[in-house]
Parts: sequence; C-alpha cells; structure tokens
Amino acid sequence: MTHEQVPKVPIVPTLSFLYTSRIQADPPILVGHTHHGERRIIHITGGAFAGPRLSGKVLPGGADWQIVRADGVVELEARYTLETDDGALIYVVNRGIRRGPREVMDRLAKGEKVDPREYYFRTTPTFEAAAPKYAWLNRLITIATGERHIDEVIITVYEVT
Repeated sequence: MTHEQVPKVPIVPTLSFLYTSRIQADPPILVGHTHHGERRIIHITGGAFAGPRLSGKVLPGGADWQIVRADGVVELEARYTLETDDGALIYVVNRGIRRGPREVMDRLAKGEKVDPREYYFRTTPTFEAAAPKYAWLNRLITIATGERHIDEVIITVYEVT
C-alpha cells in the first residue's frame, strides 16, 4: 500500500451498551504459586444481568480462573452461563486483566471497598448462543468494564460497532 492509498480518515469504532451483570462468587480457592504465577479459582454462585436487548440470570456453576503475575497484574478467564428471561442459555468466555497500584490491589485482595476508578479492569467477553433469537451474539466483538466489590463483581458489556 502506498501513502496515497491510505485512507485519510480511519474508521473509528464506537461502543453500544449491551448489558450489565452483577455476579456473586465464593471466596477464592488459592491453588498456590505455579510457574505462571499465583493461581486462584473463584466459583460463580449466581447473579443477574440486564440490558435493552437481553436480560436474565447468571447460573451457578461457572468459575473465574485467575493468575496473579509477578508484576501484580491479574489475568482473568471466567467461563459461565447466562439464562435469559425467556429460557435461552448463553455460554460466556470472558478474558481480561485487572491491574492497579500495589496498595489498591492489596486492598481489593483483602476484600476492602475500593473505588473502581482506582484500578483498571477490562475484559473481552465472547458468546455462544444456540437459540436463534440470540444468535446475533455469536457475531459480536465486545469489551467490558469490571468492578470488584466485596460481595459481587459488576461487568458492563459493550458491543464494538
């Protein structure tokens, strides 16, 4: 591609609100330090989600498999199932990272209340929906913001348009 062929104005993606979920979970199971970092597993016990195009509950049985790296960054990989108000099941894989100043991350680890603006918590959910009504989810790129609270995690998901 030559300089003359490069578009003058790039296409800038925008975000469209999809839903917010409130996820309840058990305390972390601490596997210990592995060659990747400190492994933690957090079982998901339930929750709910709501947005303009879908809403329902977060089913118990999923989990978040986390690695706390040597640099303090937490790598997240959550796998869980949503059940819509009309009974459709949607499988979610949500990968991302949480990071922040060490003292902020220590406060989060202790279960203290921390303003979500004090740390970075971003994820990239992907979906598998068999129900034709929700098949459009299978074709999306999404990003999400996260908030870790004492008794729940709030994930707000946006479609990249």
